[in-house]
Amino acid sequence: MSRFEEKPVRSFEGFTPRAALATALIFGLFLALFPLYAPFAEHPRHDGVLAVPFKLFFFVANQTLGMIHEAGHGVCYLLPCPQWVMIAMGTIFQLAFPLGVAWYFRRRGNAMGWWIGIFFTGFSLRYTAWYISTVDRGPRVSASESFLGVDGLHDFYYLLDSVGLREAYLPLSFGVTMLAYALMLWTVGGMFAQAFSMKKKR
Repeated sequence: MSRFEEKPVRSFEGFTPRAALATALIFGLFLALFPLYAPFAEHPRHDGVLAVPFKLFFFVANQTLGMIHEAGHGVCYLLPCPQWVMIAMGTIFQLAFPLGVAWYFRRRGNAMGWWIGIFFTGFSLRYTAWYISTVDRGPRVSASESFLGVDGLHDFYYLLDSVGLREAYLPLSFGVTMLAYALMLWTVGGMFAQAFSMKKKR
């Protein structure tokens, strides 16, 4: 029984199998180049033809994820959340938003939309892994590094310290990084499978 039997499986509205395959190829290429051009890569590349679109993409992604992250904290400014929950809500929102988009498309029977939503969940998870890796910078984030432009608490310094895992931040960051790449790789495979499945049905 297919996960998408609530409605007939289809690509994006108006997309052909060829367009679905092109989408899969674009996401596959992005994933292959991601470790080289991500600003938080170990040795990111800042030159070359591909550097410009990647810089633009990461700027837009950072602004979008930053707003969603801060909105998660903001919910607890309105509700009586414990401090630990308030701090965790930023990351929870940052991951829940693309996952919610994926679920929306899954409910509509749009398999390609589902895969794209899951891909960006993995992408957001990679940002989370990077944030965890900066715990050694201390308990506060400087205004120059903060999305809001003001000094603030380092979410994962506080969260990990409160549960006795602050010293394990590097293994945790590595584990989340591997999970993020595995999720993105799985979704690219799903996109190709969906594209070829659409082609066979025509």
